[in-house]
Parts: sequence; C-alpha cells; structure tokens
Amino acid sequence: MAQLGRLWRTVRWLKAEQVFGRVRFRLHRPRPDVRPAPPVRAARAGWVPPPAREASLAGPTRMRFLAEEHDLAEIGWDAPGIALLWRYNQHYFDDLNATGAPMRRDWHRALVERWLADNPPVRGTAWAPYPVSLRIVNWVKWFAGGEAPAPAWVHSLAVQARWLMRRIEWHLLGNHLLVNAKALVFAGLYFEGAESEAWLAEGLRIVERELPEQILSDGAQFERTPMYHALALEDLLDLINVIAARAPAASVAQRLVPELRRHSQAMLHWLRCMQHPGGGLARFNDCAEGIAPATADLERYAAALGITAAPASGEGVRVMQPSGYIRAVRGAAVALLDVAPIGPDYLPGHAHADTLSFELSVHGREVVVNRGTSIYGTGPRRQLERGTAAHSTVQIGAHDSSEVWAGFRVGRRARPGPLKVQSWVVEGSHDGYARLPGSPRHERRWQLDATALVVEDRLKPPAREGAVARFHLAPGLTLEREDERTWRVNDGGSMAVCVSVIVGHALLESTQHAQRFGTLTEAVTLAVQLVDGQSTVRWSWGP
Repeated sequence: MAQLGRLWRTVRWLKAEQVFGRVRFRLHRPRPDVRPAPPVRAARAGWVPPPAREASLAGPTRMRFLAEEHDLAEIGWDAPGIALLWRYNQHYFDDLNATGAPMRRDWHRALVERWLADNPPVRGTAWAPYPVSLRIVNWVKWFAGGEAPAPAWVHSLAVQARWLMRRIEWHLLGNHLLVNAKALVFAGLYFEGAESEAWLAEGLRIVERELPEQILSDGAQFERTPMYHALALEDLLDLINVIAARAPAASVAQRLVPELRRHSQAMLHWLRCMQHPGGGLARFNDCAEGIAPATADLERYAAALGITAAPASGEGVRVMQPSGYIRAVRGAAVALLDVAPIGPDYLPGHAHADTLSFELSVHGREVVVNRGTSIYGTGPRRQLERGTAAHSTVQIGAHDSSEVWAGFRVGRRARPGPLKVQSWVVEGSHDGYARLPGSPRHERRWQLDATALVVEDRLKPPAREGAVARFHLAPGLTLEREDERTWRVNDGGSMAVCVSVIVGHALLESTQHAQRFGTLTEAVTLAVQLVDGQSTVRWSWGP
C-alpha cells in the first residue's frame, strides 16, 4: 500500500499527453524507412564553430565517458553490464567536434563506418530517440565544419531523421523534447525538398511551443538545474547558428530567430548569476561539471553569434523569479540560495530534495556546497545524491524534504513558502516535512554582513525526531577545531573562513563530493544538530 501511495503521488502530476505518449511509444513500433536520402541543401553562410567538448576517444576504438574507459572491440555497442548513460554516450559521437578532433579524423571516419555496420536500423540503444537526436546534430555539425561525408553517411542521416519523426519523446517532454526538435531542424536544414521541409516544420513547431514553457521569464530553464540550463542554452545557440548557415532568407525558420536570440540573452544572464566566481556552477538538482560547455565557452559562442547579455549582478541581493533562486553578493562573499520549487510538477526527474540549501564562495573560493551528481540509474548512490542529506540544508531524521525515488521519480514535493527579502536578510520556508508528526515546517534565515554569513534554522513546531543542519564543505577544505563551538576552515596552509556554532551541537562527518560524473572526492561536512528545533551558524572571514 505504501508503494502504491508513492506511485500515485508521483503519476498524478503527469500530463495526459505524457500518459498517452508512453502507451503509444511502447505499442507503436514503426518500420525503418530506408529510401534514398533527399538532396543535400547548399550552405548559405559561414558556420560558427560551437564549443568543443572534452575528447572522449583515447584510441581508434578506446572510449572514455563519465570517468570510465572501455574498448569498443571488447564491449561492443550494447554491452549489458555497462550503465545505460555510458552506452548512450557511445552513440552521441560528441568526439567528432571535440577538442583536437582534426587530429583524430581517421579514427572518426572509421568509427562512423563501424557504427553503420554494427547498428542497423532500428536495433539497440543506438536508435533510442535521445541518442538519435544528439547524433544527428553532431554529424551535421561535423559536416558543416568541413568534413566531406560519404554517401552512406548521408543516407543514414536521412534514415535517422525519418525514425526520429516517428519516435518523438512526447512521453517525456522537457529537455528531451527540445533536443528531438532541434535534431529535426538540423536535419531539415541539411537536406532540401518536401520531406526535409516536413522535418523542419515539425521541429520548428515544437520549438515554438516549448520555448514559452521551458524558458521562464527570468531566463531559467524550467527544470531548474544549472547543468541542463547550460545545455538548453547551447541548443538555442546551435539553432541560431544552423538557421543562419543553411536556411534561405524566405525560410519559415528565419521567423524564429528573434525569439531564439531574446531567450538566449536572458538564459546567458541567468547562467552567469548561478555560478561561483571561480566559474563552477551551483550544484542545485542534477548538476556536474564536464557535461555542458563551460559558461565562458558559451559566452564566446554567443558573442560570435552577435548575442550579449548583462553580467551577473554586482553587490546586492538579486531575486530571480519565477525560478526561485537568489544571488547575494557582499564584499568578498557570493551566496547562492535555493528558495525554489523542485521543478515542473509533471517533470521532476532531475530534481533533488534540496529545498532551502545554499552554496557560498569567499574570496573566489567555494566554501559551502551541495554534494553534486556522480551517477544516474536507480542504485543507492543515486538515491543518496538526490536526498536531503547530500545538500546544505536541514534534514529531519532520515526523511527527505521531497520524496525522491527510483532514480528520476518524485512523490511528495516540498513547496516553498512566502519569501521575505529585506536589505541583506533573506527568509524562506517549505512544507516538505508536513507529513511527519506535528507537521513541522522548516524556516531558514540568511543574513549576509560585510564579513559574515549567519544561517538560522527553525522547525515549527520542533520535530519529534532529531534534525540536522548540514553544511558540506568544498573538496580540499578541512576543519580544525579551535574551541567547543568554533572551527577554522583551512584551505591548505591558510584559513579560508571561521565557522561558529552559536546554537546547536556540532559534529563532523566524512563525505564524498561529486564534482563530475563518475568521480568522487573525499570531503568534510559540518553537521549541526538542532536544539529545540533551532540552530544558528556563523561563517566569518577577514578582508
């Protein structure tokens, strides 16, 4: 009964088109269309090189993704013992446009030939809609960058586009749907003729429909993860790029460009606001370095396409609504605060139970962080990283503030309460623990002074189970006790900040931080047990 209740709390938010789309996706298995490809459209203008990914080919068949390396000759394209995300990456072909790609040209051409021989339509992981979408875009980018395609590659590109038209991910929506649409636009503009115009029209229709839904008025991508936001920004910039390079002046694609440019500008500004001074993204929801292009690379790409945005706000408290994040800058400190809903109710797959968490940088050094994302799937590590304990916020007992489960599912959701911002003080709350005895509500108050950040937590009423406010330190930092209530936070041989536990009982926890997928780094956490439902912790620094 408990499992049925959790399932109901999860699926009740789904849109009808997701439910019907899932049924259709499972039952309808179209046949591949292997007719000859349409003619290739002539390029209209120059191609702007997009940001280059990290190289993933270490040899002709040696692949490295997510900090895990295998040889294609040993595992093939669909090894059952390999994680699905790793296998997806095999089929993306990101390395075609990665750093140093021209030096691996012979490897690339041989790998494409091998892929064609080993992955006939429409069999295996290769033909899942998401890998198909990314592969179409990567192949078109490769050709646009100067690679001369063999006739068999062009034919396969058309077969993939036809398949994607019949396998659009209406059951998932969100970033998957936008990536599907982008691939159809790329294919529609690579080829010409009635068939390619149909791909283009469908792709443009979906993009036009999704932009107002997925890009919030403050510029945030609506799933509220900085990593996926950066990927969505890259998608929009790529669309601007391919339309400029290949769409005729009279093409229907041209009418979408002003909207794409406007959203790109707002998204770039939001992304700047959600990063630390050292360039790292705030780790709210699913977020890791090395998946999306770095903000600096996206800025250069946007500038090459004639798009500029306002810099991240200077000193002061900037409330980004409706996404629900706050950037507070004062003196040497930058604090990034999460007072946001976990994401769209019908699409919380990348959400974490991180409500009222925060991250803090001082003198450009990250100090307090969330623990990041190292893995997808349904195992215990994924559950741990999505759970409240992995975030710099308050946990009651072993409960999560939002009911995260099964890798990408959420049952009950924490709802943020009214937000109060007065000068340098921010107050927020959420009802994620209302299901517990006494219906406690978590209230958090941040006060940013010239040389200190004071974090006060209250549970009203106090929880019957014990509650802990965790403050996860960035990797490389250590805690050195000075007295019963005071610690030095050391960065190598120097003190980064001083932390004082004014109310609460403190202890240290050894934890692991996920800066990147597949990589865990030892770190330290300051865990403060609330007393009578209260704790107060002061983080201070010098000039």
